[in-house]
Amino acid sequence: MKDPVEYLCDVLIIGSGAAGLSLALKLASHARVHVLCKGPLAEGATLYAQGGIAAVFDETDSIESHVADTLVAGAGLCDEAVVEFTARNAPDAIQWLIGQGVPFDTEETGQGEPSYHLTREGGHSHRRIFHAADATGRAVQTTLIEQVQRHPNIHVLERVNALDLITTAKLGLPGNRVLGAYVWNRNKERVETVRARFVAMATGGASKVYQYTSNPDVSSGDGIAMAWRAGCRVANMEFNQFHPTSLYHPDDNNFLLTEALRGEGAHLLRPDGSRFMPDFDQRGELAPRDIVARAIDHEMKRLGADCMYLDISHKPADFIIKHFPTIYERCLKVGIDITRQAMPVVPAAHYTCGGVMVDHKGRTDIDGLYAIGEVSYTGLHGANRMASNSLLECIVFARAAGEDMLAGLATTPEPPMLPLWDESKVTDSDEEVVIHHNWHELRLFMWDYVGIVRSNKRLERAKRRIELLQQEIQEYYANFRVSNNLLELRNLVQVAELIVLSAMDRKESRGLHYTLDYPNQLDNPQPTVLTPANYNPRQPA
Repeated sequence: MKDPVEYLCDVLIIGSGAAGLSLALKLASHARVHVLCKGPLAEGATLYAQGGIAAVFDETDSIESHVADTLVAGAGLCDEAVVEFTARNAPDAIQWLIGQGVPFDTEETGQGEPSYHLTREGGHSHRRIFHAADATGRAVQTTLIEQVQRHPNIHVLERVNALDLITTAKLGLPGNRVLGAYVWNRNKERVETVRARFVAMATGGASKVYQYTSNPDVSSGDGIAMAWRAGCRVANMEFNQFHPTSLYHPDDNNFLLTEALRGEGAHLLRPDGSRFMPDFDQRGELAPRDIVARAIDHEMKRLGADCMYLDISHKPADFIIKHFPTIYERCLKVGIDITRQAMPVVPAAHYTCGGVMVDHKGRTDIDGLYAIGEVSYTGLHGANRMASNSLLECIVFARAAGEDMLAGLATTPEPPMLPLWDESKVTDSDEEVVIHHNWHELRLFMWDYVGIVRSNKRLERAKRRIELLQQEIQEYYANFRVSNNLLELRNLVQVAELIVLSAMDRKESRGLHYTLDYPNQLDNPQPTVLTPANYNPRQPA
């Protein structure tokens, strides 16, 4: 019997990080769930998240304080109702993760049962970060994978790329409802079809659009690009968070050095050993990430230095090794003993604060299509994401989206039979070098022109280069069979355009978006919303 080229399920989840797996577990007792993984099941941004998950548990802390801190970090662009919703649901999200078996760190209190060890990170006024040493994402991801693999209703498809969404509008049917997706099965090197009552995008962010990033290779903006092509609005794409402290070393570039290091007292130093953050912000190293990243970038350019330094060696060695074992071991491999030496650091693209517009249940502009986690724009992060609110957003909105889907399962009919993918007019490529050349060109000019500091001239240059690349890529896509690299490049250049258009629309500097031409802030800032029909006439819907 031949393997199927079409699958049928109740819910197709594209992405297998914290958001996707949490949603799968929420649904699995009542629905047939397919989870699509572009790589191995474990691979994704969640696996590499170090810091933790923010939630109010300490009696000296409050929901109101969590909300206030998030609003300050978001620089006037957060949706306050969404921030309130997320903060109030955070304790339940943590309890759910504990129930799944996530091993958050505990500490002895001297009063019987140990309590959870809460740390503090930049922008937070209290210790409210649940963590598993310095590898919280790995603990969450591996725990959720164990639960997913035990559930008979969850079918995992590994090494399969989502190619494009299938909607009634694309098929010439009434309305605009998602019916499933075309997917590229890399194991069998063919395009397959998945029919589903509901589809959830949980594909993560788009930091791979930049030359230097802390994210894994799979973070190529696939969900944002697919949703845009299907007709969804996107918002706040100009706000790309650059993590201030990525390890700078020729043998291990772009390894993230968690914000919790600064939360536990690490100092940022110039090459001469002097601190510089107090010169930029009274909060010093605990200022929000955008301020810290710009300060590092400024000092590097002012001094002509390749990097700055992060130093926690003034803390006891036992304390450092206990709280940061992953970083300690990783740095030792490249000859840096963080109990004795400072770590060389540079900023790196880390998080996409904008994304596909959704409501508080994760619903997009297309019926039946949801977006959760970093792929989405909920309004939580505003102009700058506060540390450890990202994994929290994944869990809270996965649970909210799951409840909404479960409520609609009984009244949502099975999708009709869908046309199979037509490869009759394409051939195998004999010019793979074109893809690699375009890939590197895109990521380099996005770093140079649309990075931590921007200007009108830089954005115009990037826009012109993107338009040329789009023409080449679209021609290539139309004539040759798909591949992983081609699909990612197609999506990355689309997301790059959305970032540039959004940046050009914002005539101010705010949060993560800093431009030399508009250094001041507007009095009444609004989210930047892009609509496909208005901004992208070249691409077919």
